[in-house]
Amino acid sequence: MSVTREEKATGYFRCTDRERAVFEAGIKLAAVYHQFIGTPVSASNVESLERAIEEGVKVQPFVRSVRVHIQRDRLKRKRNEYDYQSLTGEMLDMKVTIRIGKVEAVGEMRYIEDIHYPLMYISSIEEIGD
Repeated sequence: MSVTREEKATGYFRCTDRERAVFEAGIKLAAVYHQFIGTPVSASNVESLERAIEEGVKVQPFVRSVRVHIQRDRLKRKRNEYDYQSLTGEMLDMKVTIRIGKVEAVGEMRYIEDIHYPLMYISSIEEIGD
């Protein structure tokens, strides 16, 4: 019987499935933030940018679901041909569900006005039955 890639990878983790699910959620959120902040965005491409980010995250390991929303009320109108806006942390909301074994962790990212920061956090962790 051959050992799968996942079984080999699992051997490197010295943590529970719960801790690994949280780790994986954090990796996905941080990757999106650092890859897409600064991307040119406008009313004409906002929806396609949301879908592109989601599709990129969906192909990563352990992702059960992902939702990306760019705050349209933070978009400005172009004043001329040379005017454009870049995606910022204040505009980006994301929710990703990760499953490791029987554990699902939900990680979220959104701008929190009270602290003036695009916060990444775990909003839930639960055991899933078969």
